[in-house]
Amino acid sequence: MELKHMAEGKEEAMEELTERIKEDFLPVELTATSEDLSETTVDEAYAKDIIVMLGRADEGEIKLGDIELKVNKCELPEKTKIELKHKLRAVRTKLSCEKLDDILQTVVAKYEKAKVDPREAVGIVAAQSIGEPGTQMTMRTFHYAGVGAIYITLGLPRIIEIVDARKKLSTPTMTIKLLGEYASERNKAEQLAMEIQETHIRDIGRIGISTGDMSVWLSLNERELEKRHIKREEVEEKIKGIGADMLVEMLEDGRLKIRGESKSFHELSKLERTVSNTLVKGIEGIRRVLARRETGGEYVLYTVGSELKRLKNQKKIEGVDFKRTKTNNIGEIAEVLGIEAARNAIIDEMSSTLKEQGLDVDARHITLIADAMTTDGVVKQIGRHGIAGGKASVLSRAAFEVTVDNLLEAAIHGETEGLKGVTENVIVGQPIKLGTGAVELVAGK
Repeated sequence: MELKHMAEGKEEAMEELTERIKEDFLPVELTATSEDLSETTVDEAYAKDIIVMLGRADEGEIKLGDIELKVNKCELPEKTKIELKHKLRAVRTKLSCEKLDDILQTVVAKYEKAKVDPREAVGIVAAQSIGEPGTQMTMRTFHYAGVGAIYITLGLPRIIEIVDARKKLSTPTMTIKLLGEYASERNKAEQLAMEIQETHIRDIGRIGISTGDMSVWLSLNERELEKRHIKREEVEEKIKGIGADMLVEMLEDGRLKIRGESKSFHELSKLERTVSNTLVKGIEGIRRVLARRETGGEYVLYTVGSELKRLKNQKKIEGVDFKRTKTNNIGEIAEVLGIEAARNAIIDEMSSTLKEQGLDVDARHITLIADAMTTDGVVKQIGRHGIAGGKASVLSRAAFEVTVDNLLEAAIHGETEGLKGVTENVIVGQPIKLGTGAVELVAGK
């Protein structure tokens, strides 16, 4: 009985709610015709959407709705479709249905032609496509002129650094983009450069030892202090921060007298080295920073040394546009920004190095190599400690480097050779399972 009463109560509540809604909303009959609606003024922002929805257009022009429908029916990648739609909309007034169909057929035909044939040896083609132009590359460096020029490795040595996934580069560098007034004013850019460039005490003064009173003295260079925007008080604070027992005294001639608990000449020499290597300002590892004005009028900082993680975590330094800042150290990019960013960096670095030498290599070959290097979530080199050394085939590993060691290791562990790849089939003298060797012909009766 209670359930019955509850159900009746819900029905009464719903009826009451319905009556209240009817009071607030009056039924209105739509009397406007399609002609009246077509004459209604519509904001330009909504006009294109309405045309696409209705499939209507000006007389003599192709409909925007037709472009959407026909492009969507094409068997093309989504990114290609978006770009194609954008370009077709721009020339819509010059198109007819026949021209639109011809354009789409041509695009689809070229896309199909650009696709790799089934069982194509893409790895070998990519290696050949980069290796052959690589023989024409020079072994040189590029330098940014200025006070203490910055040198950057280019050409063949740079390509080797990338494919070897080296963690220690010969010329690590960062290109730091700036924000606001730092990007437009030279003084601000140079001041920021001094904030980033590492400055040790040895860079701003002369250090000596006094065995008489077992102390270290420091004579600061006023010109260097002014150039690097450092105050004497900052230097004293850094020295006092070395240890609780550090005593700093100002002498009459402007020198700083530093005392610790040094009781022997060895301890005094150690104190001198510690004071000399103490970081006063900047980011440890960035040895030099050069501010240069680019063609667009924007000031950009170029560094000797790369410390992307420390630059990102440095909250005191203002004016750095970290989103546009880049480094040539692929390992750092993978650590700070992730593996996808490292993959894009490999493609960008290899492409720019080849273009700088005047060599044109299809982007797909470079992309394939970048994919192979980063497919496991870490940046792996193309070598015996990376991709080549990690292959399942015993003969393939043995053919690359350290033949005896690989064969012995495989024999100890009882590995089996499946003869599926290129190298191992060439070694045993049978056709490779790629291209024409991927199929077998059987004679009919």
